[in-house]
Parts: sequence; structure tokens; C-alpha cells
Amino acid sequence: MKDDFIHKGKRRQLVELMREKGIKDQRVLDAMNKVPRHVFLDSSFLEHAYQNKAFPIGADQTISHPYTVAFQSELLQVKPNDKILEIGTGSGYQCAVLLEMGAQVYTIERQNELYKKTNLIFRKLNYRPKRYFFGDGYKGMPEDAPFDSIIVTCGAPQIPQTLLSQLKIGGRMVIPVGDDPQIMTLLIRESATQFSKETFGEFRFVPFLDGKQ
Repeated sequence: MKDDFIHKGKRRQLVELMREKGIKDQRVLDAMNKVPRHVFLDSSFLEHAYQNKAFPIGADQTISHPYTVAFQSELLQVKPNDKILEIGTGSGYQCAVLLEMGAQVYTIERQNELYKKTNLIFRKLNYRPKRYFFGDGYKGMPEDAPFDSIIVTCGAPQIPQTLLSQLKIGGRMVIPVGDDPQIMTLLIRESATQFSKETFGEFRFVPFLDGKQ
């Protein structure tokens, strides 16, 4: 799929909107200016790809609002080569933004339909997560832990302890917690047993399902 001057112009407009809405991390804005969001959407939504809207992507999942992607990415405070675990690959757009920021991304998707579809998009755009895994996000990737950051892109009824245990000391986890809507939550691992917590208002995500559902 082409990424022409019209798409690039619309991306610049989207980035300016993100800035107006309060996103300050220039590395987040630069990454979003590079990622062709329209490629991650079904063709019926192409004309709206650079609006601040969520769209269905199949398997009852959605691609998040660009502002949500920007907000979560900014909370992570990504540094080059950070080792980041993403729970819920979905369309792959959030992963692509993190990759453009120089992170090493380990990402899990539990919907097989999306897993296959997004794998093709990654290959087409030459985005290469460190590991792209089909499986249960509740389990994380303990064999690759600890992680500098963990990002959860679906609404969790509670904070999974299995994921907290995979965060390094000083690491950050960004997760929307609750039913509908969710409360965006940042947890920082202060020590082996202590975490600080901060909340950032309401967002809406599809639910975080474990392997039993």
C-alpha cells in the first residue's frame, strides 16, 4: 500500500493535534509521524486513518485512538534499546510506534486471526519486533523477563501479578484498569516488593481476556 504525500501531510496534521492535546515527548511525536497508520486499517477506513478515532480491525478488536497510543507511549518514557513487553499486539500500530522510538519490543497477541494478519503487515513494512508471540497475555513472557517497561493495550479488570513480576526494578507498567471505562494506570517498580501507582483518567479499551475465556 502506498504512503504518498497526502498520507504524510495528514500524519503531520495528526501529530500537531497530538501536540495540541498535550503530548510533549518529541520522540513519540516523531515516531507517529513516521508510522503509516493507514496501512494498519481495513481499506474501508482509509479516508479516516489520520483522524483521532478508533476503528475495528477484526476479531472484535480495535486499533486505539492515536491519542491513546501517544499517551501510553509517553507514560512509558521510552529510551533507545529499552526492552518492552506489549500485551495485545492488535493491529500492530502501537508496536510500530515503539519500534520507531528505538525500543526492542516483545509483543503478544491471543487472537489467531489478528496474529496472522498483523504478521503480514509487519513483514510488508519491515517492522521487526524482537519477539512476536501468539499466546495468553496474562502469562507475559517470563523467559524473556525482566523488562524495562510493560504496556497493556486492553482493559484489565485488575492488575495481573504475573506481569508485575516480570518488570525490572525501576521499570514502568502502563495498563488501563477496570471495566468500561478503564482508568489509565502507571506502576513503577520501586523494589522487589514495592510499586508506586499513579492514575490518569478514563479511557476505553476492549477487554483483556485470559486463556480461559
